[in-house]
Amino acid sequence: MKLKFKIEGLDCANCANELESSIAKLEEVVSASISFMTQRMVIETNTEDQAALIEKIENLIKKEEPDVTITLK
Repeated sequence: MKLKFKIEGLDCANCANELESSIAKLEEVVSASISFMTQRMVIETNTEDQAALIEKIENLIKKEEPDVTITLK
């Protein structure tokens, strides 16, 4: 299942790459892709508990990039 998000507050492409790498390491995430240019994030997951995964991703983002917010599309 793919989850698509609008991502706001990223300062640079390097920040996007680092965040993408951290999110991809979560056990529920099959793949993660963040585009700095389009301000979009796509997460592929096999988990049924989307709410828990989204909360986990939001917590990780707050820790690494406190000014970044995500909105499910």
